[in-house]
Amino acid sequence: MSAPPSRLRGLRCRACGGEARLAPVHVCDHCFGPMEVAYDYAAVAAGATRRAIEAGPTSMWRYRALLPYEAPEPPVTLGEGLTPLVHAERLGERLGLRRLYVKNDSQNPTNSFKDRVVSVAASWARAHGFHVLGCASTGNLANAVAAYAARSGMRGLVVIPDDLEPGKVAPTAVFDPVMVRVRGTYDDVNRLCSELADRMPWGFCNINLRPFYSEGSKTLTFETCEQLGWRLPDEIIIPVASGCQFVKHARAVQELRLLGLVADGPPPRLTGAQARGCAPVADAFERGETHVVPVRTPRTIARSIAIGNPSDGADVVRLARSSGGVVVAVEEEEILEGMELLARTEGIFTETAGGVTVAVLARLARAGRWRPDETVVAYITGHGLKTVGALEGRTRLPEPIPARLRAFTDLDPGGLLSLSETARAAG
Repeated sequence: MSAPPSRLRGLRCRACGGEARLAPVHVCDHCFGPMEVAYDYAAVAAGATRRAIEAGPTSMWRYRALLPYEAPEPPVTLGEGLTPLVHAERLGERLGLRRLYVKNDSQNPTNSFKDRVVSVAASWARAHGFHVLGCASTGNLANAVAAYAARSGMRGLVVIPDDLEPGKVAPTAVFDPVMVRVRGTYDDVNRLCSELADRMPWGFCNINLRPFYSEGSKTLTFETCEQLGWRLPDEIIIPVASGCQFVKHARAVQELRLLGLVADGPPPRLTGAQARGCAPVADAFERGETHVVPVRTPRTIARSIAIGNPSDGADVVRLARSSGGVVVAVEEEEILEGMELLARTEGIFTETAGGVTVAVLARLARAGRWRPDETVVAYITGHGLKTVGALEGRTRLPEPIPARLRAFTDLDPGGLLSLSETARAAG
């Protein structure tokens, strides 16, 4: 029996359209633009039907027909994907939105959406003979690369800034990768890893493996639409770091519509969220330009999205504008309030990057951006335990009491006894 035709045509430059064979190459030889995987969508269509997807694995690999992996062996997986899409009714009531949803990607195996992209990169790397899987990271990617390298049998290499939060270092070190700390920012770390990728036969997820790695981001939007009954939302709020994730969500929407997987309707508006202390993309959007001026020294608690020189920043501005979305930056106090708001209304503890997303959502909702019946989805991409230090000092605990009933009733913590008496009287 002959093998089915390949779904993969090669690589294509997003900027100039130049083509290349499938290889660990992320920059175009002609214009230095970003290389992306090019698909034969006629071949893709055979495996990308609603029925085939719904019958697939209970992980993001149910969308394998739309991912750049055709090797006969199973992918490297820890069960990532199919994370909850929460109808955020209490948060929506606060913000005047009846159809507000939170896509809680903190529920992935290493508690961030990076598991999606690393699963694809690790699968491709192992199938093509790589023995070292590495990354430049501000924390979440390091966690994921260390875990998936361990799962795959490859050696993990994570290169991180030397002042990374302890809550992200320990969950990486437990998988025993090679860990290298660099004095400087993420951009300094990324430059070093780019030089290593040029010299060594190693796979760096977010550098030479980037065309394959980045495709994993699409599954977040694939899932969202499937969980909405194969419908597109009206708007999606997306945290912006390098901008790679934002660009791939736009591509996911295009593919869903091209293949007829979603009901008829306009594509969603795509809105980006940044912290004011590192907001090069939001700054460009506010200036009405596409040129992104790098931020030399990021100053924000939202470290996981603090990339001063975002590789896909100009494309984020272009896609936000063309879709009818915006790119907004919020202040540090708004970020913390966003974390607390999501926790106290929906029971979801997000890291500081998620606080950025919720803060932008709240600011736009209060400004009247959406009608009450519009479907709005906020992407929460990491767990709060990764950045718990950001909340230190924001809660004051009362002095301890003796273990006696009278002491409790005299204190009446939170007014609970008074509340219960009022409820009893009303009933």
